[in-house]
Amino acid sequence: MSQMQNGRSSLKTVLKSSAVGGLAALMLTTGAAGPIARSFAAPVEVNAPQVPSFASVVDAVSPAVVSVRVKSNVEPVSDDSSGFSFGGRGLDQLPDDHPLKRFFKEFGGPGANEDKRGPNRHREGKGPLRPVAQGSGFFISEDGYIVTNNHVVDDGSAYTVVLNDGTEYDAKLIGRDRRTDLAVLKVDVNRKFTYVQFADDSKIRVGDWVVAVGNPFGLGGTVTSGIVSARGRDIGSGPYDDYLQIDAAVNRGNSGGPAFNLNGEVVGINTAIFSPSGGNVGIAFAIPASVAKDVVQDLMKDGKVERGWLGVQIQPVSKDIAESLGLSEAKGALVVAPQPGSPGDKAGIKQGDIITAVNGDPIKDARELSRRIGAMAPNTKVELSLWRDGKSQSVSVTLGDLANDDASAGAQGQNDNERGGQSSSEKALSSLGLTVAPAEDGKGLAITDVDPDSDAATRGLKTGEKITSVNNQQVASAADVEKVINQAKKDGRTKALFQIETEQGSRFIALDIDQG
Repeated sequence: MSQMQNGRSSLKTVLKSSAVGGLAALMLTTGAAGPIARSFAAPVEVNAPQVPSFASVVDAVSPAVVSVRVKSNVEPVSDDSSGFSFGGRGLDQLPDDHPLKRFFKEFGGPGANEDKRGPNRHREGKGPLRPVAQGSGFFISEDGYIVTNNHVVDDGSAYTVVLNDGTEYDAKLIGRDRRTDLAVLKVDVNRKFTYVQFADDSKIRVGDWVVAVGNPFGLGGTVTSGIVSARGRDIGSGPYDDYLQIDAAVNRGNSGGPAFNLNGEVVGINTAIFSPSGGNVGIAFAIPASVAKDVVQDLMKDGKVERGWLGVQIQPVSKDIAESLGLSEAKGALVVAPQPGSPGDKAGIKQGDIITAVNGDPIKDARELSRRIGAMAPNTKVELSLWRDGKSQSVSVTLGDLANDDASAGAQGQNDNERGGQSSSEKALSSLGLTVAPAEDGKGLAITDVDPDSDAATRGLKTGEKITSVNNQQVASAADVEKVINQAKKDGRTKALFQIETEQGSRFIALDIDQG
């Protein structure tokens, strides 16, 4: 028992000694006993690359960007002073208690104040100048030339441009080009304007920054940014389509406005958007600077654009067509028909020829041929490389003037989805799902029936169409077709090219002949 008490006494002595020692140590370290200070963690800080600011670009180019307001003489479209034609009886003939009549009398419209205004108030056939459109544009020279879209100024009678500081000037239309949707206006005042220049868009890469400045929804100078999403887009607006696709926000009213690179140069002219709703969804199309530059220079010079004219209808070369003609690659432009008396016709270009190069430079497709020919001046002599009868040859052509003829040098025929085709004798044609008979005019074979389950039907061949040639050889009977098809098979080809004639014109198609 005494031992246990002695042990407890020793333990107490040790604890007391430890406490005193700890207190002494604390006093030696801090100088005095006191509360312990809390420690705080450092705030989060990330050293990331900084996104470039567009402020310097915007400051520099904004004075050169304008809003374009278009007015036109509005002609009356009805006799009831309402500006509306309802196709039935006028609203003034409705009962007095009719909801529509009460509405228009209260808020203005047909029947309201008729005694003051009266019908047909514009008897000369010309109404007052009224706003009909608005868009964007930019100065391309210090003496007041402005670039915009043709569809902005189309049908306008008077034009006003508004600078970023709110200054307004009247402008006149110098010229416009429907094929590229470009137009040039001119402000004639005694001052020098801030202007911008076109970039070398051959250096533009997909992924490069672009800054769009314009007048969306009439709000005035608005800046959006994005990147170049794609190049060489064809949106079906014409034979010279070669758009830049950008994802900068572009809306109604941005048309004609510039898209800049970070050097403040115009890489494109905002022209169209793809949108299911009518608003921005990040898909906009801009005319590239390389296209706009030459057109704008021509318009500034004399108000019109001169283009070379070949005078042939063309269509793309599909893989099937290339194979049917023994061409190793599906490139070039297939001649559907030369226009009689055109430069191409005079040079000996024939239907079924494939134009593969211009002055030795390969042609990728029909659109490229259109642009290449259109970029040349009338009376230019060019060397065209052709693929004809399974071999290459060349012809020299002196281009005409497209301005004097509406027939485009590269007016595209049908699209890539060629339809239908012909082969062999009546039995062979039957195996392809086709029934034919000699054409009434003695030229070609009329299609009298198409098996709905056949490949020909799938490709769109229809009763009433006419086969005029197979592999560029004229045919007047099923035997003629069989002869050409057999020769194609001997040459190791699995497809044959047929020329199909309809009321809408002529087209080429390719059909598999290695069946049945």
